[in-house]
Amino acid sequence: MKNKKWKQMITITQLSNTSPGIVHEAREEAFRGYETTWTRHQYEKLLQRRGYIPELSFGAFYGGRLVSFTLNCLGSYNGVTTAYDAGTGTIEEYRGLGIAARIFNEALPFLKSAGVAQYILEVLQHNTTAASLYKSLGFSITREFNYFVGNMAGMQENIKGLPPEIELRDADLSQQDEMIQMWDCSPSWQNSFESINRTIVDFKIIGAFHYNMLVGYGITEPASGDITQLGVKPAYRRRGIGSCIFKKLLAYNKYSSAKVINTEKQLDHITRFVENNGIFTQGSQFEMTLKL
Repeated sequence: MKNKKWKQMITITQLSNTSPGIVHEAREEAFRGYETTWTRHQYEKLLQRRGYIPELSFGAFYGGRLVSFTLNCLGSYNGVTTAYDAGTGTIEEYRGLGIAARIFNEALPFLKSAGVAQYILEVLQHNTTAASLYKSLGFSITREFNYFVGNMAGMQENIKGLPPEIELRDADLSQQDEMIQMWDCSPSWQNSFESINRTIVDFKIIGAFHYNMLVGYGITEPASGDITQLGVKPAYRRRGIGSCIFKKLLAYNKYSSAKVINTEKQLDHITRFVENNGIFTQGSQFEMTLKL
């Protein structure tokens, strides 16, 4: 069935007129057997948070069926106008035809016209086929990330050991400048302030205060179980503040698992911290970048 004539019958077009339901259906079919699945509502929330732009996204259709796709997002990343690949997938029987590369090349002129200066994506390190494809398209590896998952049934949400002079209470993003000073690395696309702000009503933000001075904070999306950011001022570390914030975030979780996605692999102290709090490494990803 994989012949030249058949390949020519595949059409590639923007996804601006393709319903979210069809995109979700194609995504679930393309990633059947993977560890992560989403309901349609969850998937639409995920795409909203990442900044999905249907007009900059493209799909391959065969007989009216969406068989391959790239879902592009738009935003600012480290001060640069950036496109982000929120998902590239091809239904199994249509793989090996070079469709993903065709979709990418179709999208490039549109991305450049939108002022995009760089394109970033993340790919599982064990997905060597996808990583090789992106390298052939000119992407280079910029960072390596770990991702962690823990079953909420085994979590201990009790908060102990908080120094008496420290108070945990609700916070917001009005103190972003102070929060940035607590970072050991910049967040990945989905964990950035810009992504969080797109669906800010879905997030819970906790601050650790020392006499009204912010000395630590954490951000979580309770519906998905994502713990997106956590930081403590260097002078206040190793006092149990970070662990107490972490446990407080877990207390708000409404999902069956808790997740920490995309911490820099080389930062061993972050890996130890997350695992010491009951959320264990499940795998690694490459962050890859292409300058346009």
